[in-house]
Amino acid sequence: MKSSPKAPSPWARARARYRWLDHIARATNRYIDSGGYHYVASITYFSLLSLVPLLMVASSVAGFVLATQPHLLDTLVSAIVRTLPGGLGGKATDLLTGFVKQRTSVGVVGLAIGLYSGWNWMNALRDSLTALWGQNRSDQSLLRLILVDLLALLGLSAALLVSFTLTISGTALGSYLLRLAGLDDTSWGHQLVSASSVPLSLTADWLVFLWVLTRLPRQKVGVRSAVRGAVALAVGFEVLKLAGGFYLRLIGDSPTGIAFGSVIGLIFFISLVARLLVFVTAWTATGSDAPPKPVQPPAPVVLKPVVVVDPPIAVPATVGVVTGVLGTLLALRLRRSRRE
Repeated sequence: MKSSPKAPSPWARARARYRWLDHIARATNRYIDSGGYHYVASITYFSLLSLVPLLMVASSVAGFVLATQPHLLDTLVSAIVRTLPGGLGGKATDLLTGFVKQRTSVGVVGLAIGLYSGWNWMNALRDSLTALWGQNRSDQSLLRLILVDLLALLGLSAALLVSFTLTISGTALGSYLLRLAGLDDTSWGHQLVSASSVPLSLTADWLVFLWVLTRLPRQKVGVRSAVRGAVALAVGFEVLKLAGGFYLRLIGDSPTGIAFGSVIGLIFFISLVARLLVFVTAWTATGSDAPPKPVQPPAPVVLKPVVVVDPPIAVPATVGVVTGVLGTLLALRLRRSRRE
């Protein structure tokens, strides 16, 4: 008697009914199978590591600015002396002047550490996108790998600069138009400028993420399959920025929150952005219009001849058995002959 086929589970029926749910399930499987958690942790770590050299370079630039404008340095020193009580003002002044004198060495060390951490960050980012697209990492020399990743880092920096310029230009243009119209003092005018800057920010973010999804994987990826993924990344990034601003306003009234909450919030924000980028890449790579994942050829078959040697025959034991049988037959023959 044939057993009836097992009915599909509710989850399988839901996936078969809703294409978007099946797409999310396939993206989640790709995210887990490709080690998305490890890539998120790696990107977050090197992002935090890159902040220190960036601060060093920014501080070096500020030191060069203060060195070329002595009146600005004197004003800053006077403000520090008036603000800090007792001998703290003098110590802070000595620290500031010493920092201005060592601006070159601080900038050089920061730039060297920044190149190291920046390359590791870009390498982790490119490896994650390559794995989530179902591609294989190309075998190339370490020097070539470093050069290509540094060029990709420069390209990403240029894309971010263009995005930032577009956003700032749109906001500045809106403020300029308000001044021309005589509406600079109205609250609703500033709200209108802020609302109009949102589509511009989304467009700028979309261009950056489209570049990331299509140019950072180590093999070519079609632009058409990455358009929707870039839109999802742009919207998600703006939502995370709004949530981050709300979080900073929430902890702004507490000194402890300002001291520790900002650091925790920064780590959490970087981790969420990295997780969003990696998961949306998996979602984009498993879409219906995405290029199929290459099927890996099976491992080569190696034929190894196996020689089995039969165990040696025990000659003495065999000869004894045969001799015994022949002796018995001969004795029976002789007894029969005597009877006859």
